[in-house]
Amino acid sequence: MKGIKTVLAGVVASVAACLMLVGGQQAASALSCPSGTPGEGKDVSNLAECSISENKDTLMGTVGKIINFALGVLGIVAVVFIIMGGVTYITSNGDAAKLTKAKNTIIYAVIGLVVALLAFAIVNFVISNVFNSSRSNSTTPTNTSSGTK
Repeated sequence: MKGIKTVLAGVVASVAACLMLVGGQQAASALSCPSGTPGEGKDVSNLAECSISENKDTLMGTVGKIINFALGVLGIVAVVFIIMGGVTYITSNGDAAKLTKAKNTIIYAVIGLVVALLAFAIVNFVISNVFNSSRSNSTTPTNTSSGTK
């Protein structure tokens, strides 16, 4: 059991290191603002300094990113539990209690993974379709005439 905890700690540390690398700052390079922006031709360290107003984050976009991140972490945890269940299954040496525990771990982890994937799909559908269509519907003009002369 101590070996499994060590492996799990190593996997969690590896995932955390990868997330820090992906989310970390990019190396500074010579960039210039694109044409049509307020700082056109200006040398900057990142494009955010160009004041490009087309890429606005909305509240729902931010909430969606947070939810997707949380669901991604849950998916990673489910995969780790599947691996742990597999290791327990392999190392059970025919012990019925360990076999049952390993099978239950794998089954529940797969159920959790399916739930996380479905939640990911539902959240993205709702954010992209429902909220974007309600915003576009509110800006379209409506016909207020009664249709009779």
